[in-house]
Amino acid sequence: MAAGPGSARSLIQFIRTLGELKRVPRTGWVYRNVGKPESVSDHMYRMAVIAFLVKDEKINKDRCVRLALVHDMAECIVGDIAPADNISKEEKHRREKEAMEHLTGLLNEDVEKEIFDLWEEYENQSSFEAKYVKELDRFEMIMQAFEYEELEPKPGRLQDFFDSTKGKFHHPEILQLVTALNTERNSRIMGTCISAPPTAQESEPNILPHNT
Repeated sequence: MAAGPGSARSLIQFIRTLGELKRVPRTGWVYRNVGKPESVSDHMYRMAVIAFLVKDEKINKDRCVRLALVHDMAECIVGDIAPADNISKEEKHRREKEAMEHLTGLLNEDVEKEIFDLWEEYENQSSFEAKYVKELDRFEMIMQAFEYEELEPKPGRLQDFFDSTKGKFHHPEILQLVTALNTERNSRIMGTCISAPPTAQESEPNILPHNT
């Protein structure tokens, strides 16, 4: 007999499926030949920690943490679909919604609804918290891009990731972080003398991890 939603067997299945996020690499980094690209769960965890640091009293911090933990959950089934995969936003949303319905269907009804509703809230950008977490998503991406440039080390190589976020940060707290990050990054770029022309790898077209 099949185990019902919320049973120990179903919870194990949910947890194991969710664990795939540890093994799903962020596609944008793969396409840019970054060594040892982060996993989706790496990205989600740091987003959740940054959300925990929210100071704005008008924002529900706990809700932001939950949104960060849920926003890419469907990728444990569908993978990290990038713009370069030539899949429309509508099709991407359909696949991810179907994955979330399957995944949350393994849970008790109350938890199923909570997680699915959080995912839809983020997808629809229907709350102040969802919009804030979307900005965190973009910030975490450029933070990671900067770290990869440092590790390679090839300052400025991932400029297209930064370009994709221009004009998309609005919250004062996140703007502060972005300004501080760009200041540090620009000082590294200015301090690096590049005498050789860019390689084919460095000249690749914009390929980003997510639709930003």
